[in-house]
Amino acid sequence: MDPLPDSAPLATKLRNTLMQYHSIGDSEWRVAKKTKDATVWRKPSEEFSGYLYKAQGVVEDVTNRIVDHIRPGPYRLDWDSLMTTMDIMETFEENCCVMRYTTAGQLWNIIAPREFVDFSYTTSYEDGLLTCGISLDYGEVRPNFVRGFNHPCGWFCIPLKDYPSHSLLTGYIQTELRGMLPQSAVDTAMSSTLANFYSDLKKALKT
Repeated sequence: MDPLPDSAPLATKLRNTLMQYHSIGDSEWRVAKKTKDATVWRKPSEEFSGYLYKAQGVVEDVTNRIVDHIRPGPYRLDWDSLMTTMDIMETFEENCCVMRYTTAGQLWNIIAPREFVDFSYTTSYEDGLLTCGISLDYGEVRPNFVRGFNHPCGWFCIPLKDYPSHSLLTGYIQTELRGMLPQSAVDTAMSSTLANFYSDLKKALKT
């Protein structure tokens, strides 16, 4: 188990990585799934042997409220059907923490429940916000869970210029689920999970 890293350099590096993903040209992405709420693209990850996913959709709400529902905090467990538990293990400052969370089994439990320990950081970006994270090798792995690993991930939430009460939400996700899994099952699950994330988030914001 590694000690906790220094939060400030990790936060800066994470933000820079996400901004780099955000500048990748459209021609490098391939559409993986399209629904009325979101479009999901993917490209080979440079971090591991799976894919970097990009998801994008317009969400009818103000940026701060959307990000409060996504980042670690009381809202996320209420609406995210994939997340089963979440604990804040360490808080560095208001916008920076380490959280441990577990996810439900997927694809008729072909993908068993997973546990993650992530460093999370939220910061301003243009007129909106960026909330991002990366997994840490920290804390004991609980029995009955496989420890997954999130390579740099994040969500950019920017108000639409002509409709400030609507926001463009763009996510970059690259999750290494680990354990013995067929890659095709992982790819199917990731695309569907990201599309469902938008529809579940929209329902939560309306309540």
